Amino acid sequence: MVNHLWLKSRFWLDALINPRGDNRILADYQQALTNQFNQTICDAKLMAIDLEMTGLDSEKDQIISIGIVPIIQGQLPLAKAQHLMISINGSVGISATVHGIVDHQLTDALPIDLAMNWLLKETQGHILVAHHAPMDMAFIQKNLHRVFGQKILLPFIDTLAIEKTRYLRQHGQLVEGCVRLGQSRARYHLPVYGGHNALIDAIACAELLLAQVSALGGLKTIKCHELIGLTK
Repeated sequence: MVNHLWLKSRFWLDALINPRGDNRILADYQQALTNQFNQTICDAKLMAIDLEMTGLDSEKDQIISIGIVPIIQGQLPLAKAQHLMISINGSVGISATVHGIVDHQLTDALPIDLAMNWLLKETQGHILVAHHAPMDMAFIQKNLHRVFGQKILLPFIDTLAIEKTRYLRQHGQLVEGCVRLGQSRARYHLPVYGGHNALIDAIACAELLLAQVSALGGLKTIKCHELIGLTK
């Protein structure tokens, strides 16, 4: 468990050590997050997110699509869900066999600089939620640095980490594949969705979080800082 006051102090210290100067986009984004740490999952502003990439290495691979869906008072307003395609340098290559996105689909896609500005605008004030979140956060941080010349402290809730902790408590050791998104959802009797589509996976992740939190004590009991991880 991470104390919400500790989280706020980390953000204050980061702003002191790493001033954003004229970059109000990053400064405002980071500041808007701090009010969410002590909110319950029911009351907090959360945004489930999933990325599809050309590979798993944030240093050399590229984001090709982003799916987001807000979580509001324990519900998913699907009318506010969004799916963005992103243009890349070169070809998607063999990664197309995983996500199904081929080169011609990215012809009129948004460049990465505009995509990062879009992402910050749409998720400002929301804590990000993802399954295997550190991987997604690594790609986001890499591209924030590429576009803005800086990274920021970025809090997140990782549904994979939550499920890993719960599984180990119940079973003592992990079984290969047991905390993947589909397998995790199955334990809560959630419906089967097709994978490797950023929007569908974001929705699947959001549903999983709600099921996990309900099992842990309830949306109005669990507070964000109890589940938050932090990256920069």
